[in-house]
This record gives sequence, C-alpha cells and structure tokens, in this order.
Amino acid sequence: MSVRQILTSLVLSALLCGAPSLAQAQSAAPKGAKDAAKPAATEKPAAAAKSAAKPESAAAAAAGGAEPTLIGQFGTWGAYTAAPNGKKVCFALAKPSSSKTNPPNRPRDPAYAFVSTRPAEKVINEVSVMIGYALKPGSESSLEVGGASYAMYTQGDGLWIKNAAEEERMVDAMRKAADVTVKGVSAKGTETTDTFSLKGLSQALDKLAQDCRR
Repeated sequence: MSVRQILTSLVLSALLCGAPSLAQAQSAAPKGAKDAAKPAATEKPAAAAKSAAKPESAAAAAAGGAEPTLIGQFGTWGAYTAAPNGKKVCFALAKPSSSKTNPPNRPRDPAYAFVSTRPAEKVINEVSVMIGYALKPGSESSLEVGGASYAMYTQGDGLWIKNAAEEERMVDAMRKAADVTVKGVSAKGTETTDTFSLKGLSQALDKLAQDCRR
C-alpha cells in the first residue's frame, strides 16, 4: 500500500496508510496530493462518506479495501484487524455518544474516532477522527480529555494531533477518562462538538496490542 493522504470522503483509508506530517499539512501539500481528490467546499455528503453511516461500513472503508475482521466489542469501541496488501493493521473504532452543531441541526455525515496501529510502519495507537464534513482550511480544532486540550491539525474531513510527541500522553489519558470531546469548524463556519464515550477503549487497545504482535 502506498503511503498517501486521501482527502474528504476517503479520509478513512488515510488512517491506515499514514497521515501526512504536520509540515505537509500546514503547507497544504500532503503526500500523494496529486492523486487525491480536492477537499469539498461544502458540508454536502460525499457518496463514499455515506457508505460509512454504520460502524461496519466505516471499518470497511478504514481497511483500505481489505475485509476488516471484528475481533471484539468493548463498550462503545469495536476492535478490528485487516491486512490490505498483506500488511496487518489494527484499529479501534467508535462513534460519538453525542453531537452538537452551532447553528443547531446542521446536516453532516457520521463522525468516527479511530485509534490505529500499523506494525509495518512502526505506528502505534495513532488517534484520528473522521469529523463528517469538510473542515474549514486553517481553522482550529481540538481534542479535550482528562482536563487537557490537544491541538489537532486538519486535512479534508480528518483530524490528527499537531504535536506527535504528545500522542502517547493523550492516549494514556483516553484510557483513563470517561469521555473525550472533539471540536471543529466546517467549511461553512458551523461549529461542531462531538463527545465520544471512552468506555471499553482501554480493553480494545489491549486486545489489539496482543493481536497485532501475531
């Protein structure tokens, strides 16, 4: 599998192929940009994104074309494995327990949070969020957990942590906290707040850690 950033409706596949570096994201020149679709300018759902309306569909999209296998459901988090192009990937997946928009009741695609591990790339517990709409370029997004707020960079409709050095600490906080809140701003200026329950995440990550060693 080539390492590239897939924008908008294909952001889920990018979670398993590797997010672009912060410098690339800030310069709006992610890896493989010439092969990727341009970010949508509106919140109109893309056809591929519609297919991710259910966790099973989101997992299939995240598997990069490979058939994902659910190896356990832990609270609100499903633990999945897949092997696109023979390279094993493992990820935990959950949808929000609550979602709000300001102005209220703005339409959007389903949001999902992922914690992904890709042994072939030496990536462990990479946190990312498919937010369900095209994010406003240059807008500020954040992930709040355990009393701390982590800045997230945006590309298309995906979020990744800005400072990779903080990711391990953020994941540790997610293991211990009750929930995590993700905030973003759409291309149309709609502010969104998604809250994900973290019930079962620690167990899901432990299960994936065991499975990904094989």
